[in-house]
Amino acid sequence: MSDNPANAANPKKTDPKKHSGPLSPVTGSIRLFRRWWRVAVRSGVDQQAVIDKIKEDSGFSPHYAFMNCMSAGIAILGLLLSSPAVVIGAMLLSPLMGPIMGAGFALAIGDSAWLKESTKAILIGTVIGILFAALVVTLSPLQTVTTEIAARTRPNLFDLAVALFSALAGAYAMIRGRMGTIVGVAIATALMPPLAVVGFGLATFNMSVFGGALLLFFTNLMTIALTAAGMARLYGFRSTLSERQSQIQIAFMVVMFVALAVPLGFSLQQIAWEANVSRSANGYIKDQFGAQARVSQLDIDFNAQPIKITASVFTPKIIARAEEQSARVLSRTFDRPIAVAIEQYRVETGSDAASAELASIRAQEQAREAEVRVVQLRDNLALIAGVSADEVTIDAAKRRAVVKAKPLPGATMQTYATLEARVSAQAKGWSIQIEPPAIALPDLVIIDGALDGKSNQALALISWAAERTGLPLGINGTPENLAIAESALAEKNIPTTRKTDIAIPSRGVRLKWLTPDETSAP
Repeated sequence: MSDNPANAANPKKTDPKKHSGPLSPVTGSIRLFRRWWRVAVRSGVDQQAVIDKIKEDSGFSPHYAFMNCMSAGIAILGLLLSSPAVVIGAMLLSPLMGPIMGAGFALAIGDSAWLKESTKAILIGTVIGILFAALVVTLSPLQTVTTEIAARTRPNLFDLAVALFSALAGAYAMIRGRMGTIVGVAIATALMPPLAVVGFGLATFNMSVFGGALLLFFTNLMTIALTAAGMARLYGFRSTLSERQSQIQIAFMVVMFVALAVPLGFSLQQIAWEANVSRSANGYIKDQFGAQARVSQLDIDFNAQPIKITASVFTPKIIARAEEQSARVLSRTFDRPIAVAIEQYRVETGSDAASAELASIRAQEQAREAEVRVVQLRDNLALIAGVSADEVTIDAAKRRAVVKAKPLPGATMQTYATLEARVSAQAKGWSIQIEPPAIALPDLVIIDGALDGKSNQALALISWAAERTGLPLGINGTPENLAIAESALAEKNIPTTRKTDIAIPSRGVRLKWLTPDETSAP
């Protein structure tokens, strides 16, 4: 008898077509890949060693607080100077990386105590970094929004991608035991510069900068933490979560990524639209004036209502109503109200247009350099005179600077004259005047009926001081010495308004500044 009762009872075991179907090759490949991943990749990871290493760097400590301050300080200085090299120096420290990675791994394995410790370190480190950056900005004379700062106030989908790729690299390096400075820099790229910009916005009370940078920092922080958690789950780190809890956690991570990505996607779309407007406006304005014209400068205010476009054009032919035509075409093209203001400069040829543009650029650069020199001159004079920069009078048109100095400990009248001469030598072409305080003048010593050598030199200093202060001088001495001294002072055009017959121990005469009461006394 050929029929097998066992086979009859279990027809599934003898049915070769039961598991066949159109998706069988796909499901089989997935099973093979999962088996390869489990055996060849995950089996080589010492999970406990990885967790111990991450836990070691994820808590709060004085070292962590100090490194946060230093990283924030370097980052904000690099942003104020608009120096990418200095900003990269701040990234080399990357102190926030440890707690954020710790939070991600703690979330993945379900360690609530570790998650709380890492979250605490993140919050404290964030506050420390913001406050220290704000302190540096408050003490800094530079508080303008540079290009480096502005670049971190409008987060978009590309910023999310940077944070995602950085976190993937960092988590992989930690899991595989290949963590190094370069990977830390990749993660810090998304963390410390935005945090420093938050401090800048706080110090300057610029809520637009503050809010934009804070959103970028929060986005990057959450992206890095959730990506680290995803990598830990992918590498099979043992978790205390139930299957139901794991499913909820995965759903939460997906929802968070979507919630972060959607508004950033709209932001990227807006940035792309603005770039398209700028490119189209530049192209249309140039085409309107012809091939020989040049658009020297194009500024667009997207916050204005309507959108305002301002352009400078070097052209061989002035075109009437060019602004109305440009506004009409651009408004129709982008379906938005757009106002256009065009400043036309007539030049003869295309080469002239290029020369005029270069001359304009050079003039702008020279104006900026002159402005910087004026600021430096004002700061130097304020430092020398012991006053604030607001008390220095600058006439840039006449290239003249005046400041009234305060008495400085140990400074003599010669000190102020020397300082004025030094600043004048540095600021060539400028008239520098430091008005000294009314401190003691040197005595004039008279020997054998004439001033001695030092007194002759002192006459120049007394003349300088009298001219700078404009105060009246009194002179004390014997009648004989007074006559000799007055004659010498008159030759230097130094008037004296009051004489006193008093013998001076130095065998000469003594000059002193007179008060208003002394001047009016008979």
